[in-house]
Amino acid sequence: MSTLEGFTAFDFSEGVPYISFTQNGITFNKSVTLKLGEPEHAKFLINENAKQVAIQACDASDRNATVFYRPKASGALSVRWNARDLLNTIERIMGWNLKEASYRANGIFLKEERAIVFDLSKATALT
Repeated sequence: MSTLEGFTAFDFSEGVPYISFTQNGITFNKSVTLKLGEPEHAKFLINENAKQVAIQACDASDRNATVFYRPKASGALSVRWNARDLLNTIERIMGWNLKEASYRANGIFLKEERAIVFDLSKATALT
């Protein structure tokens, strides 16, 4: 029996999951994709009162499931959505003008729920 039994190596390549918002779309970094297990489908959840959003891996048959990750020839793991209605909704909730500034929010991984929650009230403006 090894003294290190039960330990697993930490994967430094994943990094902190974050979401960014620009006038052209929403981007989930590679850490989001990796931590969620590279799901083909996900649900985007919004809590207007708490000014939070979440991405949750799901099955294609789940209500409000949308395509999330598809392997790319380039090997890129980030995901980009260009849904104008979603951007408008985020701008309204946050009082942002994405033509003037872009924003980034770090996420908290909820392993058991296969979800990542982003607190947009703590988002930082990108320069």
